[in-house]
Amino acid sequence: MLSTGNDIVSLNGIDVTRTLQPNFYSKILAPSETALHTEPRFAAIPFEVFVWLLWSIKESAFKYLQRINPAVLFTPVKFEVNEIRLPEAFKLIDFNLNELRDIGFDDYDAISATVCFERYILYSKSLVYKGLVSTVVSINQNCSKTHWGIKQIASSDTAVQSSEVRAFAINSLQIMLGDDRVIINKNKHQIPVAVQNQAKAIPISLSHHENWIAYSFLVQ
Repeated sequence: MLSTGNDIVSLNGIDVTRTLQPNFYSKILAPSETALHTEPRFAAIPFEVFVWLLWSIKESAFKYLQRINPAVLFTPVKFEVNEIRLPEAFKLIDFNLNELRDIGFDDYDAISATVCFERYILYSKSLVYKGLVSTVVSINQNCSKTHWGIKQIASSDTAVQSSEVRAFAINSLQIMLGDDRVIINKNKHQIPVAVQNQAKAIPISLSHHENWIAYSFLVQ
């Protein structure tokens, strides 16, 4: 079954002090994941960013699997992240664009990882900047067929976020399909799907946090 999952975290909207407390991050990270951050290769990523990077990966994987099995529950420590691969000479830089959208991550310094839940093995690509973390998850190791987008908006109001992310995703779908008859609905399990001309259902994932919105979708 086709699926997709994404998540975005505004690093300006997190509580750093709370994130650094073991009784908080232990609800997100398994001990083996916490230990990973002690490796020298993660020196360029502050621990609070590392915590929210793994949260973003786990949340994206949950959204991916929820479409396949709506009974899946989100217990972060049960989603195991491993084989994290950083780009060479990785460092945090500013996100200096209003928006960014593409297919796959060949042209980006994305952090790659494997995430496992029960019998499922999924793959993630994360873009990490000074102000945000954005992740998509796929069954494809390179996420090469996944369409994705990130955009900064003026308001953090929930209703505005919801409206803006749908408009952003629909615009990308219309451009890609060459068809303006695209809408976003929810299936019977309240999971978003894009519908083309009342017929073709396209799996789509939407996320927002503070002044950031993001989407991912997959077209067969």
